Amino acid sequence: MVFGERGFSAASVAEIVRRAGSSVGSLYHHFGGKNELFLALYDAWDRELAARAASAVTAVRAAGEADPVAQFAAGARAFLVGCWERRVVSRLFVDGDGPPGFGMLRRQRTQQWVRHNVTLLRAEERAVDRAMAAILTTVLAGAGREVVACRDDAEAAALIDAVIGLLAGLPRAEGG
Repeated sequence: MVFGERGFSAASVAEIVRRAGSSVGSLYHHFGGKNELFLALYDAWDRELAARAASAVTAVRAAGEADPVAQFAAGARAFLVGCWERRVVSRLFVDGDGPPGFGMLRRQRTQQWVRHNVTLLRAEERAVDRAMAAILTTVLAGAGREVVACRDDAEAAALIDAVIGLLAGLPRAEGG
């Protein structure tokens, strides 16, 4: 992937269409340009990782897991494994440059992710619980950055296990 190899700024439209076996006209017809292509790829990546996490949470709930922290940990594992499996593109989106407005879009998606995790962790009532959900989401994003920087599968798996181990050790809310 040209963006993953070169970054957004250094990726040329000519190289993108050459590697895709397409044409400049086709790129502009379908995406409107390099900026929009990048944002479409980010959207697909973001939705894929969210779907992986949601599927993992659904699976542990269906298996009878009622603890919201354990459910969060299952979603977190799926997210981190997805980051590793899609590491070339993940590196670009977690640390790379992007088109104008990308930083704002990334912040908006993170805010949505925090709100989702507040609900998952049943943290709507108390400010301290909402803050914990925001902190955990931020930590998970940071763990994703570290996972994509791993050298190999074994290092990534060990890091993912360590992060999930930390989550498993979190104190439970009253009644949770």
